[in-house]
Amino acid sequence: MPVTASRSLSGAFIPRMRWHSRTPGFILAWALFNAVAYHVPLYLFGIDHLDVASLPAGMTLLTLFIVVVAMTALSIGFIALIVPRLVKPLCMVMAIANAIALYFVVTYGVVLDKTMMGNVFNTDMSEAAGLLHPWMLVYAFFLGIVPCWVLLQVRVTHTPFFKRLAMPIAAGFLTLCWVYGASHGWLWIDKHAKQIGGMVLPWSYVVNGGWYLAGSAPPRERKLLPAAHFVSNERKVVFLMIGESARARNSSLYGYGRQTNPAIAKAGATVFRTARSCATYTTAALECILAHQEPGTRASWEPLTSYLQRHGVEVTWRTNNSGEPPMDVRHFERLGDVNAGCTGEACDYDEALLRGIEARIAASDQQRILVVFHLEGSHGPAYNVRYPSRFNVFTPVCASVQLHQCSSEELVNAYDNTIAYTDFVVAQAIGILKRLQGYSTSLIYVSDHGESLGEYNLYLHGTPWSIAPDVQKEIPLIVWDSGAAHSSADTTSTVEGAFSQANVFHSVMGAFAMRSDIYQPALNLFSPESHE
Repeated sequence: MPVTASRSLSGAFIPRMRWHSRTPGFILAWALFNAVAYHVPLYLFGIDHLDVASLPAGMTLLTLFIVVVAMTALSIGFIALIVPRLVKPLCMVMAIANAIALYFVVTYGVVLDKTMMGNVFNTDMSEAAGLLHPWMLVYAFFLGIVPCWVLLQVRVTHTPFFKRLAMPIAAGFLTLCWVYGASHGWLWIDKHAKQIGGMVLPWSYVVNGGWYLAGSAPPRERKLLPAAHFVSNERKVVFLMIGESARARNSSLYGYGRQTNPAIAKAGATVFRTARSCATYTTAALECILAHQEPGTRASWEPLTSYLQRHGVEVTWRTNNSGEPPMDVRHFERLGDVNAGCTGEACDYDEALLRGIEARIAASDQQRILVVFHLEGSHGPAYNVRYPSRFNVFTPVCASVQLHQCSSEELVNAYDNTIAYTDFVVAQAIGILKRLQGYSTSLIYVSDHGESLGEYNLYLHGTPWSIAPDVQKEIPLIVWDSGAAHSSADTTSTVEGAFSQANVFHSVMGAFAMRSDIYQPALNLFSPESHE
């Protein structure tokens, strides 16, 4: 290996290594490094799910390694055919991006599929800040900056076109030969394609990110839902409270051993058991909650909030979160708008979203009012900062975003405190509705999705639906109605059955006595039909 030397400005003789490589050798070396440095979780997944003592399992693991090397060599090889000078900068960008992606794969067990990339693109600055940790810098330095420095020391000699062409051709041919010879392993790879595909860097986030962006562009114009009418002139106020990352398993109203819902339990509410979300991430779940039809065909239609506003309902959306779809409403207010001039610890938390709403409604001359509260709820990983200090009931708590470094007890304690705080906020909202004079009032509380707290080595949410555990899908769904027989009692009623976020749209329509061709009374949670 040739070595060159350079002098510093001070004249001191400082030797430094300077490597020389032709384009094919450089690409192969990078492909091998990429397969070794950034794919340990992939190989560990294979070891956990294969009988590694057997020869076929060993061949399958080797196939994973060869495919990762080949994919990298092929893609960069084709780029080298077109713009050879772009190869080194591209590898440097890849090193930084892979290092950060690997941190999240290792730390939270995430799968970088289209769903997770949607979470990435919809993460706001406050959420991103909550994910920062010194260990991310460690990953970025040793697996990002250091490889970039090494790449800078390599002087790449660009070979003629036909010699550069030999690299992708040879890589493709040899890979096909290997894949054919080890074809017995492809059944296992196909079975775990979701998990494997989400751990192959950089292609997991590059390809899935591209697919998400290609499919996420909003329609130029959302179709209007059919005309509706009201069958009652009763003055009506409805609160729709959308929680964040609240899972039913940690709610005492759903049989959890801890008292995490003491306030709602005494509010005269109705609890719907076995409720499930339609997605494991916020943006898709919000679309579903506000949609009139099944997931997959809803994107071009106006959401519930716009539909109601267009028919004369005064709609207010108050949020301490993000991910809302485009909508036309009377008032769209963020926490900073609501708590202006507020003093005290409570001003920075979800309960501040209730500030002033009772007085606004009391002073209103509107016949029908919908207020949507989009809570921050149990948003991870910094669960310990989602509630005021007075709700630090279950201790000790996890105070790190490195959730795997906390004990299970600490993690669950912090999470349960968020559930208890949300319980308080929802009960406060019910209290407001009970005090309103001259209105019939109703409330729906539903979470956007559940959460993983280390089960199966998974944390947070956003796991692809097909492989997501039930804790990311099972959610609390609770209603309160001033006309219910037990609405003023210190108890709750429970309704068994299969419920989902699809119930919300038709329940809000039903609460307002709103009728149109799309209304499905069987999905109205306030109707006896849905309780059968």
